[in-house]
Amino acid sequence: MGNLCAGRVAIVTGAGRGIGREHALLLAENGAKVVVNDIGAETDGGGGDISHAQSVVNEIEAMGGEAIVNGANVADFDAAGEMIHQAIDTFGSCDILINNAGILRDRMMFSMSEGDWDSVINVHLKGTFAPSHHAAVYWREKVKSGGEAFGRIINTSSPSGIYGNVGQANYGAAKAGIAAFTIITAIELTKYGVTVNCLAPGAYTRMTADLPGFSAMDEETREAMGPRWIAVPATWLCSEAAQNVTGRVFDVVGNRLGISEQWQLGPSGTQPDDPADLGDLMAELMAGAQLNSGMDGNPLEGPGRPSHTI
Repeated sequence: MGNLCAGRVAIVTGAGRGIGREHALLLAENGAKVVVNDIGAETDGGGGDISHAQSVVNEIEAMGGEAIVNGANVADFDAAGEMIHQAIDTFGSCDILINNAGILRDRMMFSMSEGDWDSVINVHLKGTFAPSHHAAVYWREKVKSGGEAFGRIINTSSPSGIYGNVGQANYGAAKAGIAAFTIITAIELTKYGVTVNCLAPGAYTRMTADLPGFSAMDEETREAMGPRWIAVPATWLCSEAAQNVTGRVFDVVGNRLGISEQWQLGPSGTQPDDPADLGDLMAELMAGAQLNSGMDGNPLEGPGRPSHTI
């Protein structure tokens, strides 16, 4: 199809199915050699079957590309480091890291167990940090020794994290953390030629198929919300053309691509010393503040969301 990533070596986590699979295939179609990481777990994190990752490798090889399987748990710090070095040892470099692996354990707060919380935070948040850390060490050492200043990290957030969604306090907290992680690490790594960006995708996949708003979709809508659309901006962001794009969170739903803008200071005022006298100022702030957004990214007034008045 193209050569946007020709000669580059990419790692895609959670690449056996869904969005990750599309990332791996489109990168390969654009010339990248790909490490296809996936433990083959179910959507809740249980089980394991690397045959899904092997199937993606087979698809890439069938199109004339190069790829290998990696079955590491990305939340295992040492295993994540070994994954980075597998890419280097096999293909001679590691240029691109797409952190995509994730699970769901949706519960309302009063029903969520400690295990539900820990598992989701671990896979998403630590599973983004661990590979990124080892890749960053490699790129920093490479530049310090006179090598090419080039690196790409693409993280995966979610509208649940940046806007908020009922029943996903664990998932949303992890995804919000990933968005913040993206912004901070982009600042830290820019001197080494590394860009760090983030996708907040909306797509019909096995992870979303049973969620409200997705389960009732007809076939045409499912096609329009296909995961391949998420891979399009990801592949471009991995190219040399994207060298000046970093620290951004891209909201991607079907063929709609937008930027989700981060928190910013809204209305403010001077507090009185006595909390009993705070009511007037608080009313003024609430009246002037923009409402929190719904899952579509637009301000929405509803249950649990702030009104304009108190």
